[in-house]
Amino acid sequence: MAVATPCIDRTRIALSLSLSLAAAMAGIAPYACAQGYPLKNIALVVPYPPGGGADLFARAIAQDMSRQFDKAIVIDNRSGAGGNIGAEFVAKAAPDGYTLLYTASQIVVSKVLTKNLRFDAQRDLRPVSMSISIPLVLAVHPSLPVRNVKDLIALAKAKPGSLTYSSSGIGASGHFTMELLNASAGIDTRHVPYRGAAAALTSVISGETQMAFLVPPLVQTHAASGKLRVLAVSSRTRSPVFANIPTMQEQGVRNYEALQWHGFFAPAATPEVVINTLHGAVVKALARPELKMRLAAEGAEIVGSSPPAFAALFQQELLKLADIAKRAGIQPE
Repeated sequence: MAVATPCIDRTRIALSLSLSLAAAMAGIAPYACAQGYPLKNIALVVPYPPGGGADLFARAIAQDMSRQFDKAIVIDNRSGAGGNIGAEFVAKAAPDGYTLLYTASQIVVSKVLTKNLRFDAQRDLRPVSMSISIPLVLAVHPSLPVRNVKDLIALAKAKPGSLTYSSSGIGASGHFTMELLNASAGIDTRHVPYRGAAAALTSVISGETQMAFLVPPLVQTHAASGKLRVLAVSSRTRSPVFANIPTMQEQGVRNYEALQWHGFFAPAATPEVVINTLHGAVVKALARPELKMRLAAEGAEIVGSSPPAFAALFQQELLKLADIAKRAGIQPE
């Protein structure tokens, strides 16, 4: 007795195999193309106007990376919304390594304090490397009767709410850095926000406010002339620009550290081989003696962290700033 065999739909099998192969090739293609990265010029988005600190540092580092790759790295200034316009552009770009972001630590502040962001920096961007960190210096008007942080804390406790400090705006690095001191030392000082670091500096020089945390280059000349008195630096180690000024920790404020930083990011799905290639190029650029000297003159300290280390720091910064904002009552806008 003959046994009937099932009818085999060869067309469906062929179609299924074709779709499976296409799917596999689609997954492999980005990684295969990434092996020769970079094959063309790279756009480096800086979400701030030309001429600012982040823009100048980005151009200096990109110039060396361009020489390594033998491809142009074109700076694309997409400023606005505290850096969020440029960051969002990169977050939504093709994850092929040809659109990158160079931004500052303000990107963490934006995640903490900005309502209704149209992207999530942790979800949509992948850290490549923190390039540099910049400590802030605590500068006071010379009329303030303090010579060190211990004196300042004692005065603030004796006159709660009477001392004022300036910053370049709500949520700025100078704002969070002083609020960290308020929380760490148990003192109460009043915040006076200005539009920009230059205005915050002028406020302290004129005596309109009594102190501020500012980047070293802004303070250096005025400290030398006696218009400002520098009490401390916010990093764990002393700043080369103010080598004779002790850190907050040296003056008894335990576990205190507050830094500005800059770093490179790529769209989240960028292949690992591209991320590693970019990281290697950043590290090589930062190791150049001439670049190190140029950055150090601006008060910057070389970092060149690995992608995992940068991602871990981003998370730590996020938790720390969220805690400071909650303690200080800084509300999202």
